Amino acid sequence: MSESGQRGAAEVASASRPYISYEDFGRRFLEYAASESRIAGAFSQLTGAAFDFGPIGVGPGRLAKVSAQVRLGEPVLVRNLGEEITFDLAIPLNVDLLLDLTVDRHRFDVDGAVHVHLTVRTAEPLRVIIDIAEPRPSDVRVNVATATRRGQLLRLLASVDHEIRRFVARYVAREIRKPHIAAVREIDVATRLDAAWKV
Repeated sequence: MSESGQRGAAEVASASRPYISYEDFGRRFLEYAASESRIAGAFSQLTGAAFDFGPIGVGPGRLAKVSAQVRLGEPVLVRNLGEEITFDLAIPLNVDLLLDLTVDRHRFDVDGAVHVHLTVRTAEPLRVIIDIAEPRPSDVRVNVATATRRGQLLRLLASVDHEIRRFVARYVAREIRKPHIAAVREIDVATRLDAAWKV
């Protein structure tokens, strides 16, 4: 084939398979690797999880005791495609809480959400890492309902809201460290390509 014929064939091939820059390829790869469905799937096992805490001492002198049953709802995930690829994860929660003062008891209905922030990062030699900021008590938002003014006052004196936020944040942080979530937090691209190349 003549030189002009080879050039023509190459142009046809290029037109049928449009090239993109290395930068565009890398960005598209990251967006595909860190898809919403992939990240959401890692946290799906938290849906419906229930756990108890307490009784623990709260308030002045730790004389009051608080205990609770907590249930987590289905996580809601939002991906943000800016200079960095980030995710905002909100895990709904419902709490049945009991404040025991020995002389009487008060129940509180609590709802809210745990907010978790994730950032997609790249690392040596060729890895994609989902960096998860473990939730702190300030990342747990709660709405506490009580039917009486006395119950409202006791809730404030016993720091009920703080105890809920502290315990729930600690529980979710512990869950994030578990193997099924850790498995999707890091993608070793080089290792996977080497394995695929051997097939």
